[in-house]
Amino acid sequence: MNIDFKKMDGLIPVVVQDSFTGKVLMLGYMNEAALAQTEASGRVTFFSRSKNRLWTKGETSGNFLELVSIQEDCDGDAILIKAKPLGPVCHTGADTCFDEINQSSQTAFIDQLRGIIKERKENPSSASYTSSLFAKGINKLAQKVGEEAVELVIEAKDDNKELFLGEAADLLFHYLVLLEAKGYELDEVVEVLKQRHKAE
Repeated sequence: MNIDFKKMDGLIPVVVQDSFTGKVLMLGYMNEAALAQTEASGRVTFFSRSKNRLWTKGETSGNFLELVSIQEDCDGDAILIKAKPLGPVCHTGADTCFDEINQSSQTAFIDQLRGIIKERKENPSSASYTSSLFAKGINKLAQKVGEEAVELVIEAKDDNKELFLGEAADLLFHYLVLLEAKGYELDEVVEVLKQRHKAE
């Protein structure tokens, strides 16, 4: 890397971006020592202007930023870091220091779909397919999820991308409806996955 630390009295602005969602998490500053420690430890470290020392994000909270990549800008006087956040980034408890929810645009649609499913449960409509699923009861709904899973397995044995993705979408939709029928949140399932990941 060809970073010009002399241009701004030894400090370089650093934009930190979530490597998965692409969301900007925070802005910090690095000197040469902070950059070297970040590269050596794999955890993003800044130079804290208020503490006047190196500061590893998460050293108190445990919400570290695991380094994925480092990239300099075209002038060599700014750094883009892509990282994996291990919890909320902002000291306020927000996902980002800009008070944004850290989610990808694709998963944002899943959240929107979950909201629609919940609304169809709470305000049934005779014209709604989703409402009709809830009306059939948990046993029929669970059976439907099983049927969709079998259809996905069958399509997985062939090489028709369109049919396979169609069945995958069917299974995901009915799975979300089943979660809502049981009164559970997708976030709870994600939390189980996170705990399993930590245990590996």
